Amino acid sequence: MSTFAKKKMTPKFPSDSLTILTDLVLPSETNPLNNLFGGELLARMDRAASIAARRHSRRITVTASVNHVAFNRSIPLGSVVTVEAKVSRAFKTSMEIFIDVWLEDRESGIRSKANEAIYTFVAVDETGNPVEVPQIEPQTEEEKSRFIGALRRKQLSLVLAGKMKPHEATELKALFL
Repeated sequence: MSTFAKKKMTPKFPSDSLTILTDLVLPSETNPLNNLFGGELLARMDRAASIAARRHSRRITVTASVNHVAFNRSIPLGSVVTVEAKVSRAFKTSMEIFIDVWLEDRESGIRSKANEAIYTFVAVDETGNPVEVPQIEPQTEEEKSRFIGALRRKQLSLVLAGKMKPHEATELKALFL
């Protein structure tokens, strides 16, 4: 076990990993309906999530999975789009990153939520082996809700991947009792 893994890591707050990327939607990034390509938005979300994971772990991080993406609203050409990402929960070597996508009204400047996503990242060393990450201490009600839900989401993913038996998913079972 490395010296890094043996040290007691100080928990961090979700706000420590907050990453905000703001950009304009350009013509080359749009589909025939003049809306941002879904793949372009996924790439922006992945970049923001990667930075958030790295800020939390202070390690190299890799995308392990895209757990959820909701394309609730299209993002038109010329829009100002903001991607906000922060760690919602840390497990042993993995981190769940919750991503909110905001659309800014061109005239009023009022922001409204357009999309959201949940990615999982794993911290690794220079040889690609997973390494432990600090835990999370949620502060706000939203952070606490996302933190609690993260364990259910992880168990559901493990059950669906065949890596956990349904009867072992205690957090999921508790929802139905």
